[in-house]
Amino acid sequence: MAKIKVKTPLVELDGDEMTRIIWKEIKDRFIHPYLDIELDYYDLGVEYRDKTEDKVTVDSANAILKYGVGVKCATITPNQDRVVEYKLKKEWKSPNGTIRSILDGTVFRKPIIVNNIPSGVRSWQKPIVVGRHAFGDLYKDTELYIPEAGKVEIVFTTKDGKEKERVTINDFDGPGVVMGQFNLDKSIYSFAEACFNYAISEKINVWFATKDTISKKYHARFRAIFDEVSTKRAAELKAAGIEYWYYLIDDAVAQIVKNPGGMLWALMNYDGDVMSDMVASGFGSLGLMTSVLVSPDGKFEYEAAHGTVTRHYRQYQKGETTSTNSVASIFAWTGALAKRGELDGTPDVVAFAQKLEKAVIDTIEAGEMTKDLVLLTTTKGPKQLDTFQFMEAIQKRL
Repeated sequence: MAKIKVKTPLVELDGDEMTRIIWKEIKDRFIHPYLDIELDYYDLGVEYRDKTEDKVTVDSANAILKYGVGVKCATITPNQDRVVEYKLKKEWKSPNGTIRSILDGTVFRKPIIVNNIPSGVRSWQKPIVVGRHAFGDLYKDTELYIPEAGKVEIVFTTKDGKEKERVTINDFDGPGVVMGQFNLDKSIYSFAEACFNYAISEKINVWFATKDTISKKYHARFRAIFDEVSTKRAAELKAAGIEYWYYLIDDAVAQIVKNPGGMLWALMNYDGDVMSDMVASGFGSLGLMTSVLVSPDGKFEYEAAHGTVTRHYRQYQKGETTSTNSVASIFAWTGALAKRGELDGTPDVVAFAQKLEKAVIDTIEAGEMTKDLVLLTTTKGPKQLDTFQFMEAIQKRL
């Protein structure tokens, strides 16, 4: 059978640990045998990031800006223990954070619904999409350890060097810590527009949640911009038959567990990071969660919503059998391929991506699945497969 031609190169960002092992297996089983594709490859494994002083991460983001679509494996964001383990020069920043900053993107995470994997939250019947603002806040913060008594202030100096405002953060009477973070109106507007674009295209309501009752300037600025954009686009929302709702973050969390789902939940950067994992777990497994970063000018980066599965990698290194769920990593590839095909006007590429997704779902619904799904399934007598047997079972259905 002739391979399907992918017209434009796809940017590939390799990763770490067990997901790196799975990544190669996906390419060997599902990509190279079926597609005539040029992959613009970047090794984002933590050791190569260290070797290049993290330049490879910047280069990969710029490649996505050039070609329009990328697919990323899960990567390590090193803490001090990882610095020692991998003999790194420093604790490099999150590659996801770097890429998000360069693309000025919004992350949308959506659960993969499988009929025999019920939601852990009884009320959830339809997907809950988490829209995560992907710029600034905690992920671009500046921190200080305060070793002794003293005053810490925020000072705003204009571009021409004039001090405009000075605000005391705290008068320390002993050691402590302080953190400064920021955001930009431009990025918040892009986030709001991206969320409304997504919701209108999917015809789902928009929820936005912050804590503006406490953060009367920082969080309140986010709310004001969302309110402004929702008013500007009211006619589009009405035409799509959807609504915009603002909630305090604690109220939103209380409401979400009682709601049947079917909305886009827009959240600030840290809240989106945390709540997307909660939603993924509520729908069954972090291995059943897609993630796409969308820039304001229509660039896309697809990845799994989970990490590098370190525990399974340790088992794999010892030669032990693992049963790692590869679904989200496979769907990162299918999402990227479908978008590449859509942008290139090559429906056969889109059809292949859809066929691969169906093969994955059919495999699980036939009762062949990894250990994490066996523990959740309603299938009687499911067959637990190891990491590689599961992908072999999918390939047989292609």
